[in-house]
Amino acid sequence: MRIISGKARGTKINTLEGLDTRPTLDRIKESLFNIIQNKIYESKVLDLFAGSGALGIESLSRGAKEAILCDNSYKAIQIIKENIIKTHFEKQTKIINNDYKKALDMLKNEKFDIIFLDPPYESQFDIQAIKIIIENDMLSKKGIIILETDNEKEKNENLNKLDINVYDLRSYGRVSLFFLNRKEK
Repeated sequence: MRIISGKARGTKINTLEGLDTRPTLDRIKESLFNIIQNKIYESKVLDLFAGSGALGIESLSRGAKEAILCDNSYKAIQIIKENIIKTHFEKQTKIINNDYKKALDMLKNEKFDIIFLDPPYESQFDIQAIKIIIENDMLSKKGIIILETDNEKEKNENLNKLDINVYDLRSYGRVSLFFLNRKEK
């Protein structure tokens, strides 16, 4: 896996071995970043289920001012640290080794412009995380959440029950990306 664009373009990043994590495919990542390219510069990014840190690091490479990368796995955190050093983004990155609920509690007074949610597909961690993000008002005024899932129908039903707006939905084979923002009040 490589960084697609920006300062660290072409840098090969490490990924976790095994089936516990599932990196976002390069073609999906490229499409995702083409869609949000105008929102990245000087943004504050949260990559909540970071895995290798690829989405947060790609954001930094494209001009984000800060990224917080969170993962519950110690192995993932070690890979993230290696990738941050390799791409020279140590000063712009904060790494949290904790489950998503504890991480969000630690960050509850912060606002984010971009939040990436790519939890294990069979979990409901994403819906729970979005509830916490909304309750703690963690999304900036023009902030967005990008949710990756393989169960578009179920996620759409669950998202419709939340105080969040689905403003775009893209499907790439069995993978879907939901683009969410604040509901107009």
